[in-house]
Amino acid sequence: MPSDEQRLREALRLARRAKGETSPNPLVGAVLARRGQIIGRGWHRRAGLPHAEVEAIADAKRRGNSTKGATLYVTLEPCSTSGRTQPCTRAIAEAGVARVVVGATDPNPAHAGRAYRWLKRKGIAVEHGLLAAEAAEINFAFNHWITTGLPFVTVKAAMTLDGKIATAAGESRWITGPEARREGMKLRHEADAILVGVNTIVADDPALTLRDLRRPKAEWRGPALRRIVLDPRARTPLGSRVLGEQATVVVSRDAPAKRLAKLKPHCRVITCPLAKRGFNLKSLLRKLGQQGCTHLLVEGGGETNAALIEAGLAQRLAFFYAPKIIGGRDARTAVAGDGLPLARGLPLEKIRWRNLGPDLMLTARVADAP
Repeated sequence: MPSDEQRLREALRLARRAKGETSPNPLVGAVLARRGQIIGRGWHRRAGLPHAEVEAIADAKRRGNSTKGATLYVTLEPCSTSGRTQPCTRAIAEAGVARVVVGATDPNPAHAGRAYRWLKRKGIAVEHGLLAAEAAEINFAFNHWITTGLPFVTVKAAMTLDGKIATAAGESRWITGPEARREGMKLRHEADAILVGVNTIVADDPALTLRDLRRPKAEWRGPALRRIVLDPRARTPLGSRVLGEQATVVVSRDAPAKRLAKLKPHCRVITCPLAKRGFNLKSLLRKLGQQGCTHLLVEGGGETNAALIEAGLAQRLAFFYAPKIIGGRDARTAVAGDGLPLARGLPLEKIRWRNLGPDLMLTARVADAP
């Protein structure tokens, strides 16, 4: 007979099917089993749609399977409060489920463990903590957002082996090959918003949009990616491809009124206070978090990347390295700014290297990041 771990791994596989689709909700998968057989499967597909547990129960009923006495395997503690849908705990009890096996506990301190206590009062056996680390990891961005109120920040850059993202003349296409660029597009799919500095817009005029990874030539019809431009003086050209319904240009109070008046019909404009060097980025992140942004992907130039790193606001790096060197003291680097002392540096953990054709991809977490 399959073990609890095997069933929960199946639930984790189901949860990952909605990667990049559920924000600001977490990824959750669920499996119902009875007498050694799986009788229902489900996963949370998108915010506003039924949760994984409800999907699994409905799947079982569609198949003509009784859920009475079944065991429910779910990757995250079921919700116990009313929101867009009724609490999953109630649906579980109404379905006659006898036992619930949970991976990760709800990261929200106000809700953690509440479902376990409620289900136990209803006479349902509860076990939790199996594959907890894996179950929590699939929701790394959501967990960070729910506990800090700030989006999880991934800094992404594609560079040569000597750390250059463009030549002194501004040439940057293409540093890495198609496999690396496809992986970069996957990072966009995982995020709620993408952020760049205005210098990137002026120099490269990127669209910062999503493409369908399964059908590269097809128009993307999934959740929209919010595009954010740091632009203190409202210098974004009105013909920039980045502008549109999903675009937000962040300006300072000193931005010229005439430029703002011309820019506002083309995008959303928000004002952010300035700090000693550029924007008060923590204030901006807090505002984005309040707007439901759980994961922010930064694809800025060296100054934008450095600003977030030096401020301690980056949680993950995704660096792509091409096997080439361009040199040049005036060539643009992936991380500029003032720099960090050698003794301090930027400590990294959970380091992973991958080969993507001729290129290398490094992903790493910033050690001790909140």
